[in-house]
Amino acid sequence: MEVVFRPLEKKGFTLLPKPWVVQRTFWWLNWCRRLSKDYEKLPETSETFIYIAIIRIIVR
Repeated sequence: MEVVFRPLEKKGFTLLPKPWVVQRTFWWLNWCRRLSKDYEKLPETSETFIYIAIIRIIVR
């Protein structure tokens, strides 16, 4: 674990490195059985199932 501090010399919005947020999201999506393998033929269908999985995570 690494503590990330905001630079003191910058004012306003500063983008901080958070690669773990992306890794955690992909880990959550792998819990969805249908998304663990590439079963779909159309990319639109895969995108829809990703939206459904994210909505399910948010609702919980």
